[in-house]
Amino acid sequence: MAMAREPARTIPGRGTGRDWRAPGRWLELTGERRIVTDAGHPFDSGRQWLGAFAMNKPDNSAPTPHRESGDCSIESARRRDFLTRGGGLAVAAATGSLWSGVAGAQETGPLFAYVGCYTTDKRGGSGKGISVFRVDTTNAKWTPVQLVDDVVNPSFLCFDREQKFLYAAHGDMDYVSAYAVDPANGKLNALNREPCGGTNPVHVAVDKSNQFLVVSNYTSGSVAVMPIKPDGTLGQITDLVNLEGTPGPHRTQQASAHPHHNPFDADGRFILVPDKGLDRIFVFRLDASTGKLVAEEKSSVDTRAGAGPRHLDFHPRLPYVYAINELDSTMTTYRFDRARGELTPLQILTTLPSDFTGNNTTAEVWAHPSGRFVYGSNRGHNSIVTYFVDRSSGLLATVGWQSTMGSTPRYFGLDPSGTLLCAGNQNSNSIVNFRIDQSTGKLTPVGEPVRTGSPVTIAFRDQPLVAG
Repeated sequence: MAMAREPARTIPGRGTGRDWRAPGRWLELTGERRIVTDAGHPFDSGRQWLGAFAMNKPDNSAPTPHRESGDCSIESARRRDFLTRGGGLAVAAATGSLWSGVAGAQETGPLFAYVGCYTTDKRGGSGKGISVFRVDTTNAKWTPVQLVDDVVNPSFLCFDREQKFLYAAHGDMDYVSAYAVDPANGKLNALNREPCGGTNPVHVAVDKSNQFLVVSNYTSGSVAVMPIKPDGTLGQITDLVNLEGTPGPHRTQQASAHPHHNPFDADGRFILVPDKGLDRIFVFRLDASTGKLVAEEKSSVDTRAGAGPRHLDFHPRLPYVYAINELDSTMTTYRFDRARGELTPLQILTTLPSDFTGNNTTAEVWAHPSGRFVYGSNRGHNSIVTYFVDRSSGLLATVGWQSTMGSTPRYFGLDPSGTLLCAGNQNSNSIVNFRIDQSTGKLTPVGEPVRTGSPVTIAFRDQPLVAG
């Protein structure tokens, strides 16, 4: 007999917490107005780093970093964990300078990529299930290892904290599934699937204790918590919270709450939930003793009306968050209070070039593990936008755009070393790899495109080798 479940709780939205409209809290780059950041660098319409970044220059050389203060390397020795983003990425942070390259990583075994897709006619899907590849980052060659077929819309994937188990959200469905990973060859073995308390789960993330999986149910507007058993299987949900608030102005995309992402911060203390429907980023804590979500209503923040916040990422060391807004094609920079979970908006930049006049929605955002660059994807312009991060203020300056050489990049990911950016072109059935210039952030196509049906998520696994 199924266990009785307590009713879902509701969390209020707009009208509580912090509002971006408060005077002095929003730094916006519009028109021809120039402003000066905390570091003294002028920006021009979000398009140029004046005197250092001339966006029309073919070399796009990066600015010379300033000498950093003693506080800049506060977390430089800690191992950054991308597991909450679903990529299964574990990157060793540099020891020393904030702007150092990714160094000091543990020796790791083979790199595997797990690709999810859309499979149904409703989604126009041509995928077959979860595809496993072995990746050689020296030449960007992806070698097929396994296809787990007869899986419906595995649209987002993430690993547990030890990379022993893989969890899949199934788009348009009402459940999440669990798989065990064979450490010898990277292959998957199905464990179980469990209802997630809502419909159309779009994101999953594992908590710091490795005991709970948090799920965003897009269509039903709720966030669920599911226990992870010692054998990796999922149990019945321990909490279900309905998000409430005033819907945004978009007539078709903002009729109700639509949480799209629920990553944990680097310390594992807070969960940030951008809600595309309510134009709000909710902040929660997870009580690991009970599996219950605790709302941090004073820390949550409203966005611009009609922005449609979709995904976000944390700077690897500094207290900043970068949120990509789907509906108005913008990127927002927030200051993040690590002690209280508070978000303070600082800046909005467009994700598009000024001469693009077509329709566009954004999708994914990643901060490079070096902390120097932030990337975002455009669906319509079909590009990756690159920003340079000012280390003194956390603000962004637009570097330029790189075509994804395909259509509709719903997802892109960075390999654990920060060497490759891998763009999944959903509607052209390909993953295109780009080499990342570690000095400028520039992307250069490398290797042959990976042909795979309707790719919409990539999870990397590079478990460290264990001495025998």
